[in-house]
Amino acid sequence: MKIKYKIALYYTLSASLMLIAFAVLAYYFSSKSRRAEYLERLEYRARSIANVIIEDGNVKVDLLRKLDRTTFQDLYKETILVYDPNYDLLYSNLKDTTIRTHRSLLDYIKQNKLYSNIKSSGEQVGVYYTEGDVSVIVIVSSFDKYGFQNLQNLRQILLIELITAVAILVGVGYFFARKMMEPIDKLVQQVDNINASNMQDAQVAVKGKDEIATLGSNFNTMLQRLSDSFDLQKSFVSNASHELRTPLAAIISQLQVTLSKERTKEEYQSLLISVLEDAENLSDLSNGLLQLAQSELNQEQFVFNSVRIDELLMDMANLIQLKHKAPAKVDIQFVKVPDIDLLVTCFGNESLLKVLFLNLIDNACKFSPDKSAHVSIDFFTQYITVQIRNQGAPIPSGEINKIFEPFYRGDNAHQTRGHGLGLSICKKIVQIHNGHITVTSTAEEGTTFTVILPHL
Repeated sequence: MKIKYKIALYYTLSASLMLIAFAVLAYYFSSKSRRAEYLERLEYRARSIANVIIEDGNVKVDLLRKLDRTTFQDLYKETILVYDPNYDLLYSNLKDTTIRTHRSLLDYIKQNKLYSNIKSSGEQVGVYYTEGDVSVIVIVSSFDKYGFQNLQNLRQILLIELITAVAILVGVGYFFARKMMEPIDKLVQQVDNINASNMQDAQVAVKGKDEIATLGSNFNTMLQRLSDSFDLQKSFVSNASHELRTPLAAIISQLQVTLSKERTKEEYQSLLISVLEDAENLSDLSNGLLQLAQSELNQEQFVFNSVRIDELLMDMANLIQLKHKAPAKVDIQFVKVPDIDLLVTCFGNESLLKVLFLNLIDNACKFSPDKSAHVSIDFFTQYITVQIRNQGAPIPSGEINKIFEPFYRGDNAHQTRGHGLGLSICKKIVQIHNGHITVTSTAEEGTTFTVILPHL
């Protein structure tokens, strides 16, 4: 069932239930009021009869008979029974004189002074009336013909009104539901026309400030993110293919040239050295792509433990020297000495953090003229700060915001071996650890990468 039909149905049902509840309550209270009013009227009638027949300390039934033959009886199907305290019938307006009242009822009326009852044939009221030394029991019963007719008319009116109201509610509910769903229907039509080829320029129309407008705005934001992701994916595939093809093409071409004729021992050695460099370059690229793919995973997919950042950085010097196969200097200093180990302990994945700092320190050594990197460790109330600085050529200001993109290499990096993956991997790893990474670069102070990670 469509949403607009559900809205119309729920609206009609809820409104109809409320109307039915009000109608039932109105009928119930009207019926209750009629019954109370008629019983009160019968009680007044019975007391009036008793007051009429008692005069000068005597019961004068003849006067009641005379009035009964004229205009005294004005209730529909009224029956009047008058008894003395000994339960002898003094007066009855019934032709059937054999009708008598049960003694237990007379006892109840005499004891409680008042009795009322509702039967299918009508209401009945009995009173025990005393004036001076004379007492009588008067029982009056009647059928409220006009009251029940009014209730029946009220029931018919309420039923007609309910049927009419429900019919109107169905129409009104469908009309408003359709009007409410028009923006969503338009949104669906616009979304249906969006595909991968036109996603970059596609946007849904947003009007107003309601939830549907918010949905459209969020959908436009999602489209932009998807478009950016597709562009990034295309760029990544293109760049990765190019980077992989270059060393492979170099290896193949060198081998083909070498195999074309006999070579000397020195030429073969030179060839193997060149092929080895290309293979190492290809290995670095493969490792970078693997690390980048791993960094795209969610935090829940990694095992996190307590990691001492200072101890992790101490191990970087040996790793850098092994990687560069040449003297490389890594200077590590504390801005201030921690009182407890928790101030320099991070809750994270040790393998990822090693990749993070290894890439940053490796870059610092590669771009520094003296192959050195200066590392400083500091801590604050909630964060650990690690700064890696080198004295190499500064990064142009226009490239600062691009260096964390995959495969991007600045003008100062063309003479240095690499693929432009390291910094993008570093940014992903920092994000996985709920941290931040920034970079500043000037000719006077060199280039400084700042990593901020939450400590325990």
